[in-house]
Amino acid sequence: MKKMNMFLRSQPPGRMIVGGFAAVILLGMILLLLPISVKDGAEVSVIDALFTSTSAVCVTGLIAIDTADHFTAFGQGVVVALIQIGGLGVTSLGVGLMLVARKKVGLKSRMMVKEALNIDTYKGIVKLVKAVLLMTLCFEAGGAVLSFLVFSRDYDTLHAVGISIFHSIAAFNNSGFDILGGLRNLTPYQNDVLLNLTTSILIIFGGLGFLVILDLLKQRCFRELTLHSKVVIVTSVVLLAVGTVLLKITENITWLGAFFQSVSARTAGFSTYPIGEFTNAGLFVLCILMFIGASPGSTGGGIKTSTFFIMFQKIRGTCTKGTVHAFRRNRSEQNISKAFMITILSGTVVCIAVFFMCILEPDLSFMQLLFEVVSAFGTVGLSTGITPGLSVAGKAVIILVMFTGRVGVITLITIWVNRSEPRARYSEEEVAIG
Repeated sequence: MKKMNMFLRSQPPGRMIVGGFAAVILLGMILLLLPISVKDGAEVSVIDALFTSTSAVCVTGLIAIDTADHFTAFGQGVVVALIQIGGLGVTSLGVGLMLVARKKVGLKSRMMVKEALNIDTYKGIVKLVKAVLLMTLCFEAGGAVLSFLVFSRDYDTLHAVGISIFHSIAAFNNSGFDILGGLRNLTPYQNDVLLNLTTSILIIFGGLGFLVILDLLKQRCFRELTLHSKVVIVTSVVLLAVGTVLLKITENITWLGAFFQSVSARTAGFSTYPIGEFTNAGLFVLCILMFIGASPGSTGGGIKTSTFFIMFQKIRGTCTKGTVHAFRRNRSEQNISKAFMITILSGTVVCIAVFFMCILEPDLSFMQLLFEVVSAFGTVGLSTGITPGLSVAGKAVIILVMFTGRVGVITLITIWVNRSEPRARYSEEEVAIG
């Protein structure tokens, strides 16, 4: 035991985070396979249990089997617990439990939280975790109350309470799971303004990131916000607006439906219209939104809004021969390089996964497979309806893509690299470009 503790203490934070997510996924799979979790007459295979657990922990929402039709109340409780753990992060929740138990939070735990929430300082880590947990509780409680007003019309009180709590947790953690049954998601409520807006607000704030929300509560004035908060808010608003207009143009849906799908495509995965009936143009718009995703330090995935913003500014600056700046602040070359590296690596993961899916699922169209892979990588959960029919190998590919999208492609690549930066430098020489 002592050697095991020493081994764990010696591991870098990134490796611990990846291992923690993997351990929770395996535990969730085991719990979902228990007889107490499965409804009478329903069958849950090992691959479907693993798929559901991975999708929940990675706050994705893709489902190989319907959650309500296959799992009991206990099984649904396991799923929502996995969503909560995945949304908050294994490290943040672990530190929260340590605080409840009144145990001291060590340097290793602080390092892991710093890595998980993507912050650049150790200052106020414990205070930040407390704020994150309290903020999550407030949003989810408020969302559950408003959702209950809708679900109580169609279900008895106890059932409506359960659905409302499940839905609120899934929405704030940007996971598109539902327990309405029949693989319908939220299509029965496509014209319900209250549920659409409540869900959208939960998704938006869950996708903004905890640091941005805290900054908004503290400053309450756009000019006084940090550069990170300004970039995230502006980019999010622009993407939501452009996505809404493009979806309204390409699809025969209402403005409310277009807005909701634009919000949901930013890593949430809820749908009020059958996505499989969308045109290729509409699916392509959703793919772009899903690939960009939410913001750093949030419950969502994708390459992140700040990454997209920095790349856009760099391209604009290069075309106009200007500097990469925003809100009277310049961006470092290291920041710019990281943004491009994340995007290129993410695009590579998507391309490789789509290639294998084309081999494994030859009967499905390229757009269906591309949409499924991008949805998995962006931890979104939207689907054209092909997920339940995928082969075991196809589901395994999607599982790997979901896991990669949640922990981060750079984190996965660098967890085994623990070398110091070389001191020697080669001389520079230009290469013809373009």
